Amino acid sequence: MTKPLSGWRVLVPRGGRWGDSVGSRLRTLGASPVVAPMINFASTTEPEELAAALRSLEDGQFDWLVVTSATTVDVLASHGTKIPANTKVAAVGETTAAALGLAGYRADFIPVGEYSARGLVREWPIDGAKRGRVLLPQSEIAEPTLLAGLTRLGFEVTFISAYRTVGVPVAAQVKADVAAGDIRAILVSSGSVARQVAEQLAPLPLQTVVACIGPRTASDARAAGLPVHVIAETRSADALIDALVEYAETEA
Repeated sequence: MTKPLSGWRVLVPRGGRWGDSVGSRLRTLGASPVVAPMINFASTTEPEELAAALRSLEDGQFDWLVVTSATTVDVLASHGTKIPANTKVAAVGETTAAALGLAGYRADFIPVGEYSARGLVREWPIDGAKRGRVLLPQSEIAEPTLLAGLTRLGFEVTFISAYRTVGVPVAAQVKADVAAGDIRAILVSSGSVARQVAEQLAPLPLQTVVACIGPRTASDARAAGLPVHVIAETRSADALIDALVEYAETEA
C-alpha cells in the first residue's frame, strides 16, 4: 500500500525534540525528512533581570505564570525554578503543557480551541476574583499579544526576556536542493522560521509546498514574502503533518 507522502522530501527547519519527532512521523508516512534547523535559542541578554524575576516567582509574588514554549520550560528547568503551589500555570497549548509535565511542572490552564497567544487570552478563565500579577517569560522578539491581552483583562503583567531566537545558516546542500526543486515541502512552525526561510531560501520554486502551523504563522509567512499552500487548523505538529497529508492526497 502506497503511503500518502511517498516520494516527498520535506524540509523540517527546526531541530531538537520537535524536529526529531516530526521527522519520525514523516517517515512513517513515507516521506524523507530533511531536518535542518534554521533557528536556535540563545541566552537572554538580561540574565540578572531574568534571575530576579524567577526568584520573585519562587517567593510567591505572582498569581500566574504563563508559558508559551518548550524553550521557556527549558529555561525554568535550567534555573532549577520551583513554582509555588499557589501560583497557577497557563500553557499556550498541549505541546508546551507536555514539556512542562516532562520537566516536573504542572499546567493548570490550556486553551482548548486555538493554541496561540490569542486563543489563550480569548479563553482565559475569568471567575470574578482579583486579577493579580502575571509573569510572562518569552523570547525577546515575542509579539506583545499576550502582554496586551492580559493587561486588558485587568492583570498586572511582568514581561521578561527568557531567551533569544537567532537564525542558523542552512547547509549549502539544503539550499541547493530547495533551489533545484528537490524539496517538495517546507514545514513552517513559527514566524521566526518563516523569516529565516524567506531570508535564506527565497525565491522558492513554484512547486514547493509551504505548510504553516496555524493561521497566525501563515500570516507571518505571507508577511515575510512566502507563498502559503497548507494551513493547519491548530498549532500542533500532528495537525501540521495531517494538513500536509490532506494536501498531498488532494493533489494525487
